[in-house]
Amino acid sequence: MGWWEVNADTLARSRFVISPLAETTAGLLTLAKGVAAHPGERAWLDAHLPPYRRRLSADPVSALLVRAALGHRWIADFLVPTPAGDGEATFEDELERIRTTPSEIVHADLTVSLGGPLPAALDRTDLAERAADLLAWVWRQAISPYWPRRRRVIETDIVARSERLSQGGWAAALDDMRPGMRWLGEGRLQINAHDNPPRELSGAQLLFVPVTPSCGWVSWHLPLRYAVMYPCRGALAEQDRLPVPGALGRLLGPARAGVLVLLDSPKSTTQLVALTGQGLGSVGRHLKILLDARLVRRHRIGRSVFYSRTTIGEALIEGQRDD
Repeated sequence: MGWWEVNADTLARSRFVISPLAETTAGLLTLAKGVAAHPGERAWLDAHLPPYRRRLSADPVSALLVRAALGHRWIADFLVPTPAGDGEATFEDELERIRTTPSEIVHADLTVSLGGPLPAALDRTDLAERAADLLAWVWRQAISPYWPRRRRVIETDIVARSERLSQGGWAAALDDMRPGMRWLGEGRLQINAHDNPPRELSGAQLLFVPVTPSCGWVSWHLPLRYAVMYPCRGALAEQDRLPVPGALGRLLGPARAGVLVLLDSPKSTTQLVALTGQGLGSVGRHLKILLDARLVRRHRIGRSVFYSRTTIGEALIEGQRDD
């Protein structure tokens, strides 16, 4: 298996990072795969897969570049730069790192991802610019219109992971982060099931970067930073599966009903703020009314307070769905 050796200093400096470029790259991976992991992703693919395929059909060099870069086992390193880790960068700033990659590095990375010599059609010096142009197109057409909502989902995942970290340590925070990844203890973080020698991360910064599509990868900027890009824990799919029933919205008001619908699993006020886009005061008022009506309950885990639906709240939701 592949695992990283981390010390206490590395863990202390680790942080969660929001990356528009990582979200866009995850979108590109989903488009290239063409397979949806849940109904919300299926609807997104139905809307954006046809124009993506038309774009590549009109640009065979970029189509070949994508197939080479998204290899069977590895993604070409130049296509997945590690976030800076010192604050959220703009999409354009992140993309510039790809666009300015020297051609010799691009060719070397593609040789690794492809697992052999490059086709003659890729023996050219503009591949980094072509890759950047394709990612810019994916951002404009398929990611940017949804970014405010996706960002809320990402923020919710970060809040949930941070709360788990404070309550159960790294084993709890990293549990189920991505397939094959888990905390082994004694400073060892299993990254995947591949038979690779361990990497020593002492002194480096470890970043965790959530994305909403159902995919993930790792990257590094040696020797300073390592990053794990991982899929959010079903938050996007849950939102698509749990619309607010019209009658319930009219009964409670759409905003308050939306809060009740989201409480199918325990969530904190901070998570609800991130998911709904409502202010802290508004969410607090909705929760108080729902508590007074005995539609939700509150319970404390460590220093955090979580809310979930009561039996009455569950019955109200299910009754509205039956209608």
